[in-house]
Amino acid sequence: MPLSLPPLLLNLSWLTPSHGIIAAYLLGFACIHSGLAALRPWGESKIGARGYRVLFALVSIPLATGLIIYFFNHRYDGLQLWQVKLVPGVKPLVWALSALSFFFLFPATFNLLEIAAIQKPEIHLYETGIIRICRHPQMVGQVMWCLAHTLWLGTTFTLVTSVGLIAHHGFAVWHGDRRWQQKYGDAFLKVKERTSIIPFLAIWDGRQTFVWQEFLKPAYVGVTGFIALLWWGHPWLMKMTGRVFW
Repeated sequence: MPLSLPPLLLNLSWLTPSHGIIAAYLLGFACIHSGLAALRPWGESKIGARGYRVLFALVSIPLATGLIIYFFNHRYDGLQLWQVKLVPGVKPLVWALSALSFFFLFPATFNLLEIAAIQKPEIHLYETGIIRICRHPQMVGQVMWCLAHTLWLGTTFTLVTSVGLIAHHGFAVWHGDRRWQQKYGDAFLKVKERTSIIPFLAIWDGRQTFVWQEFLKPAYVGVTGFIALLWWGHPWLMKMTGRVFW
């Protein structure tokens, strides 16, 4: 008996323009964001490390903000692939995955003075804390966030968004390793040998040791506070973004 697609998938009336818009937006954001990262050495030679960080922020932050607002406002577009919100345990799982994702997403932002260009921004090579668990924690955090929200919302629009975000972060893994190797050479290759992309793999096979004391930092208190604030203000955030015609 030949396999056939479900009738709802064959009828493309659910395929709203927002699917193509978010895909194009994600592709454009990835090209600009990763492109600016690749051009960092050249840009810093022209306008300095602080100046280039400010330029990077002035371009990336508005683009990211627009992306977030568009996702919030169209998250229910398209076909409803599944509906599991009333399944016991799903809501706590989604919140737990979402909260945990920020502990992986935020370590790259711990050098706040550098982000604000108060101190000279640098590319740091280290293998402590979260890097012992995964060399690219932002990728892991983004995958966790996407899995949680795709499970919760279950729409084709959310699925397209998640696939795009994960693809971008997958590319960023290769791109980040390449830039680290260009800057640090053999020193990075040694760090690469002692760390892993897959979470906990380097600890599992003995290349790393989990040191919980390294997580006793004020920055993690800040991340915890941000998660609590996001949980409290989530309904308000949905309401405010809904007022934006985008």
